[in-house]
Amino acid sequence: MNDKTTNFLSLFASSSTLICCALPAIFVAIGAGASFASLITVFPFLIVLSQYKIYITLFALVMILIAGYVNYKTYHMPCPADPELGRMCMQTRKRSRYLYYFSLVLFIFATIFTYIVPRLI
Repeated sequence: MNDKTTNFLSLFASSSTLICCALPAIFVAIGAGASFASLITVFPFLIVLSQYKIYITLFALVMILIAGYVNYKTYHMPCPADPELGRMCMQTRKRSRYLYYFSLVLFIFATIFTYIVPRLI
C-alpha cells in the first residue's frame, strides 16, 4: 500500500467512528436529543452502526496505526533528484502528513465523545 492510500483509509475509518459513535454522544451532550431522534428517522443505518461501535473503533485504530507507520517510513525515503519531481514529492509528503494528523485528531475526538463523555454525563 502506498502512503496516500493508507492515509485515506485511516481518514475514512476515523470518520466512520465519528459518524457512528460520537455523533449520538455529541447530540445528547449539547441537549439536542430530539434533533438526533429526527436524524435517525432520516438515516436509520446509524442505529445498526452504533451496535458495532467497538469493532469500528478497533478497525479505525488499526488503520491509523498502519497509516502512521507508512507515513514514518516514507518520510525518511529519498525524493527524486529532479528539482520539479523533488518539490512535488515533498509537497505530497507534507499533504499526506497533514491528512494523517487530521484523521488522528478526528479519531481521538470521536473516541473521547464515544467512550469518555457519556460516562461523565
